[in-house]
Amino acid sequence: MTVHGIERAPEERVNWKTSSGFIAIHLLVLASFFTGVTKTAVALFVVLYWSRMFFITAGYHRYFSHRSYKLGRVMQFVMAFGGASAAQKGPLWWASHHRHHHRYSDTDLDLHSPQKGFWWSHVGWFLCDKNNEWNPDDIRDFNKFPELRFITRHDLIAPWTLGIASFLIGGWSGLVFGFFGSTVLLWHGTFFVNSLAHVMGRRRYATSDTSRNSAVIAFITLGEGWHNNHHYFQASARQGFFWWEFDVTYYVLKGLSYVGLVKDLKQPPTRVRAAGRVRDGQFDMGMFKAHWSKAGAALANVRSSHKGEAVDPVLLESDPELATRREQLDELIATNRAALQEHVANALAHAEELGRLSRRQERQAAVD
Repeated sequence: MTVHGIERAPEERVNWKTSSGFIAIHLLVLASFFTGVTKTAVALFVVLYWSRMFFITAGYHRYFSHRSYKLGRVMQFVMAFGGASAAQKGPLWWASHHRHHHRYSDTDLDLHSPQKGFWWSHVGWFLCDKNNEWNPDDIRDFNKFPELRFITRHDLIAPWTLGIASFLIGGWSGLVFGFFGSTVLLWHGTFFVNSLAHVMGRRRYATSDTSRNSAVIAFITLGEGWHNNHHYFQASARQGFFWWEFDVTYYVLKGLSYVGLVKDLKQPPTRVRAAGRVRDGQFDMGMFKAHWSKAGAALANVRSSHKGEAVDPVLLESDPELATRREQLDELIATNRAALQEHVANALAHAEELGRLSRRQERQAAVD
């Protein structure tokens, strides 16, 4: 049995009936063998993948979720409609859930932490009925715009519009391979940030979660793979903090700023980029917590695994001494497990305090 650092709640289950459409679209792409793949369809595939990835990364993520730059109302609508065309629900739903993720990252309240299982963080969390709704209080700054509420309520308008346009431009091949094919790839490219970017790559900064930096994920997501940078300083519109960390989304936003469509692009200050590094001795609370949580979860399975070892009840009745030793062993396991669980809880509490003191010391050193 696979042990996860955080066990999912009973209501966190995939609803396979309502998820049938999501699965069917994956299978529908196989129809490309019958429709063929034309040059027009390939062109549509490439354009629709990269353009919609930009609307997700620049719009849904860096703008609506983190407000890392400013837009006029028309451009705001364009970003919202373009993001909705990626078939990842509406901007208010997306941003509300993403803000929730940052608030509770890699805790039991996190919607899609890999600590609850890799596939759960990748696709399971949004195929669960529990996460269908969104909290307006999490996104009050954008919920005041009626056009954004409309796009969120009617989030299928944008992808249907794009799908019909793809059919008119490229026929069945344009629809099946160009539109649906790019949509499926776009889904999983985006989902990799929730799943792989918390388990694959390197950690530059000590954060309270398990985020990592990955050049591979950065390539397929136009710069979102510098995920540890992002969790360390979420307000930045630039996630590739250094020149060698390519961040295409930021480059495009910078270009748009030159013509006045984007304003007040936020970047991480030099002092922020230089601080908080694991290599400089900052206590890596996120990884410590993840390892100890998994150890505690494994410990919780000891007794259940032990009980799974069947003992002949007739043998226990015929040998009272064996039954007594069995009970004593059960009690000993329970006692030691409780003691170790208490030790894990204390270790996590001390680790939290160590992390706070470490950050305080760093801030004081910067002042001095």
